[in-house]
Amino acid sequence: MDCLFCKICRKEIGAETIYEDEGNIAILDINPRAPGHTMVVPKNHSETILDVPDNELQPLFSAVKKTTSLLLKALKPDGFTIGINHGKASGQVIDHLHIHIIPRFLDDEGGSIHSVVDNKSGGSVKEVAEKIRRIKNSEL
Repeated sequence: MDCLFCKICRKEIGAETIYEDEGNIAILDINPRAPGHTMVVPKNHSETILDVPDNELQPLFSAVKKTTSLLLKALKPDGFTIGINHGKASGQVIDHLHIHIIPRFLDDEGGSIHSVVDNKSGGSVKEVAEKIRRIKNSEL
């Protein structure tokens, strides 16, 4: 497989690894948005969170928690923004799931996750909820 993150997980390409367990690796982003900007990457290739087997989700988020704790102790940020770019429209560049952990500092000029997009064209909250519930109910 020619996936960059798979090659990093197999140690074919070097990376600044700050945490690793049996199923996941946490590496510093080579284009950091803040000091300590880290990506937690599952070792098994999955393009998006929807592709990850359910039994691998808990260990993945446990790795995110442990990595966040390490970053907190080492860098002492005032907070974190943690997120996933899911699909090309969201900015996902590498087609291998990775969870960003971005240390945040007071006055770092960043925004909340709510500042990422401002598209209110999908209808009212009630209309959107009804649309989602229709799909959910049809799957039961």
